[in-house]
Amino acid sequence: MEDLLYIIVAVIIIYVSYRWLFSSGNGAATSSGGPARDANTAATLGFRPRNVTPEMVQTVAAMFPDIPEDNIRYDLLRTGSTERTVNSVLEKGFLPAPPPTYIRQPPATTVAPSPAARPAAATSSAPKSASLISRFHLEGRIRDSAEGANAQLSSKAPWEATPEQRQASLSERKAQMILAARKRLLEKQAKAATVPS
Repeated sequence: MEDLLYIIVAVIIIYVSYRWLFSSGNGAATSSGGPARDANTAATLGFRPRNVTPEMVQTVAAMFPDIPEDNIRYDLLRTGSTERTVNSVLEKGFLPAPPPTYIRQPPATTVAPSPAARPAAATSSAPKSASLISRFHLEGRIRDSAEGANAQLSSKAPWEATPEQRQASLSERKAQMILAARKRLLEKQAKAATVPS
């Protein structure tokens, strides 16, 4: 009799955990369209879609930029896991294209700003683009190059012994290339200003 009781309790626990694991679980999916919409989507796709966030799609797309985002999103809908999707790409080398019945729906939480609010938001949130001179801290070298202390680029850099020396050599060559390009641009602009049009 006791064994039968344990078996019944075990079956109930398994049933409840099974229902919990394979239920929608997220309030956003049920509130956006209800169970009827989820059942319709599952019938159309042939499987029960999992919750996919844009971050999940971006994570996989960052690792595999040559795979279309629709393929990534469709596979994530099937698996619900970025790890499984990445493993699938690594094993197969590709992700199958979604079927013609798959229609990508825009995220329900994204609200487009009004046209009047766009310019203000764009100017306030867009960072100022720094020039290469300020990004690589070459302001002092511009003054030196204006005085004629600009060194010419060599066609081949020597191989340095340590990684730190190689990094310093690379940074120096980068700075020289930026300054040389700036000098050519200024010469071109000066030539264009002197030629009458």
